[in-house]
Amino acid sequence: MSTVVRVHGAIGDIGRDAWDACNANPAYADNPFTSFDFLKICEESGCASPRTGWGPRHLSVEDASGRVTAVMPLYLKGHSQGEYVFDHAWANAYMRAGGRYYPKLLSAVPFTPATGPRLLVRADCDQDEARAALLGGAIRLCEELGASSFHVNFPREPEWAWMGAAGLLQRQDQQYHWENKGYGSFEDFLGALSSSRRKTIRRERRDAQAGLEIVALSGDELTEAHWDAFYAFYMDTGSRKWGRPYLNRRFFSLLHERMAERVLLILARREGRWIAGALNLIGGDTLFGRNWGALEHVPFLHFELCYYRAIEEAIRLGLQRVEAGAQGEHKIARGYLPSPVYSAHWIADPALREPVARYLQEERTAVESEMSYLEEAYSPFRKAGD
Repeated sequence: MSTVVRVHGAIGDIGRDAWDACNANPAYADNPFTSFDFLKICEESGCASPRTGWGPRHLSVEDASGRVTAVMPLYLKGHSQGEYVFDHAWANAYMRAGGRYYPKLLSAVPFTPATGPRLLVRADCDQDEARAALLGGAIRLCEELGASSFHVNFPREPEWAWMGAAGLLQRQDQQYHWENKGYGSFEDFLGALSSSRRKTIRRERRDAQAGLEIVALSGDELTEAHWDAFYAFYMDTGSRKWGRPYLNRRFFSLLHERMAERVLLILARREGRWIAGALNLIGGDTLFGRNWGALEHVPFLHFELCYYRAIEEAIRLGLQRVEAGAQGEHKIARGYLPSPVYSAHWIADPALREPVARYLQEERTAVESEMSYLEEAYSPFRKAGD
């Protein structure tokens, strides 16, 4: 064989140089979540571990000389939590019929609904050959482990199309993203909106900022005291919203230690006391909004920190878009329009695969129709001729 596919119980077994050489493919636009450091932080902090139901089974492909030419983040999952692509109905139906849905294999970034590469191939290698080796390795591992299925969440659209051609079931959903149309400032962005939306956003920002100091911190500006404050916001909001937040305090310290230059932490302070914050990661062309929390209710502060300040910072940094996380039709009125996101699925048992395939075909049609309707009916941007 000209290539060898290996399975690794920890990303450290592959190593930073080999992993990041695959993640550095220019087609991936420098995605921070698929970097060695971010995935290692997830494991080293204990957030993504067999104990939490995220057992690493990362794949690597080696050529005849032993050089790693491709990698895939891969986890053996004992549940469907922290994924943001919902397959609970499939699991419940299969288990009611006497099947065993868990464990399953998942290629994704833990707790992160952000689009990025999942079949990571060095730029100087045959892309299709390496992808086929990764996909074949994942399916063989699925069969060897007796797992019910293999899933790829939030891949890039070209990967999704390639996996569909390779026989995986294709799923489409939507998020709400802001696109930079060459704006030089936030005021330029407002100028592209209808007059009523401009007035509303200015009022929301004025109300949110009243009596507060708001700062954006990155790199050496960050301290552990900032992370202490943010973790309190994260735990308070997460505990009320999800019941059990996924990330622990050590995760944020490791993020500070190894990726501070990729972090943009936006914090609000009243009379010397931090009261709210929003965590973003900086990619090659995208600002990724991740977590938010607050200890004090302030009208519109969530919009200010998570949406409006993110737009301002993306413009300042020369980025092309802001991905503000999963769900939330309220984002449309703030300039974040419907955008497709993808997943791909291999299901071993035809008794489950066939009805899921029918469902996904109908779901894709419904999602595409809804995206068109939402943008046409609720877009805040001025129409042609206005």
